[in-house]
Amino acid sequence: MPRQTNPNNDGTDDTATDKALADHLDMDIEQDDTDTDDLQSLVSELGDEVSPPVSSVLETLVATIDDLHARVDDLEADLEQTHDVATTAVGDAAENESRLNDVEAQQETTHDIAKSAIAKAQQLEADTDQQEDAEQLPEGIEPSSSPLDFFANCRQSKVKTMFVERSNRQNTYRAIAVAKRWPEFATKRTDGSGVFMTRADLQTALTAELGKEPHRQTIKRVWETLVELGGDDIVEKTRQVGRDQTQTEIIAMDMKAAEGLLEKRYIGLDLLENSDHKAATGGVTPVVVESTP
Repeated sequence: MPRQTNPNNDGTDDTATDKALADHLDMDIEQDDTDTDDLQSLVSELGDEVSPPVSSVLETLVATIDDLHARVDDLEADLEQTHDVATTAVGDAAENESRLNDVEAQQETTHDIAKSAIAKAQQLEADTDQQEDAEQLPEGIEPSSSPLDFFANCRQSKVKTMFVERSNRQNTYRAIAVAKRWPEFATKRTDGSGVFMTRADLQTALTAELGKEPHRQTIKRVWETLVELGGDDIVEKTRQVGRDQTQTEIIAMDMKAAEGLLEKRYIGLDLLENSDHKAATGGVTPVVVESTP
């Protein structure tokens, strides 16, 4: 008769009984790597030494152990396969993200190249007499309204080379870079007519651009450079929300001028090539103007 267990006890008597049986059969029940072939051989050797019920129980135990070993092997194989699938999925996701970033970068580069090619083709189609003016633009390309608008629409790597690497005018480059980041740091007027930045806004934008807190003198010089470069596009004035509020200095642009800084109109036109020397020596900043008929 099968051995009955009491689910409410702590299993001490059952453990003692199992140990006694194991001792009688010269078995070690604490071994995790029991070989079922050895157990089967042992049961066969016992033969008539044990009663048929005990022999049957032992046969059943051996078969159960063998099944459990097979089940454990299957589970381990499934776990390993699941781990491999998960690892592959993570790797594929990372690779896809990297490829997506590469595609986006290539798309932007391709867009710039295409824009440059179209602009140069239009230049070649233009009247030769008009091309004597180095600041003449192809048809459909709007002229700049200020030095700030001009430099903001050129390729920024060339602007940086001009002002940072060649002429040591870092604050000019910083002013242009900060002005182009107005969607992040400027405040839009409630009626949508324009945007403005306070000195605190300028400081926050410079911190983002430089990766560190700017010196007070840097903030002052960039502010002054923005006003100088902005021409009629930028207005320096004070703002007071209420009578109890102190007046705050701001630099403001109307929305058309602000959006014009982000158009990339002159990328690929090489308009900075003939302006490098002027910028390096502190001469007149090149500004594209309307051509006379």
